[in-house]
Amino acid sequence: MKLKLEKPIVFFDLETTGINIGTDKIVEISILKVFPNGNKESKTWLVNPEMEIPKESSDIHGITNEKVVKEP
Repeated sequence: MKLKLEKPIVFFDLETTGINIGTDKIVEISILKVFPNGNKESKTWLVNPEMEIPKESSDIHGITNEKVVKEP
C-alpha cells in the first residue's frame, strides 16, 4: 500500500498481560513512524507490569516475566 502523506504518521501497538483494561498492564510498546518521503523509524520498549504475566498471554505475545523483570 502506498500512502500519500503530507505529514508523518505514527502507528503504535501494545502487548499486555490480558484484555481487561481495568486491571491488566502493558508489557511492550512499539511505534512505527512513517514519513512522507517513505522513510520509517521504529522503536520497541519492554515494560515491567509489576504483576505476573499469565501463561496464556505469554503464549500469545512471547513476553515472559523473566524478560521484563529488569525493565522500567
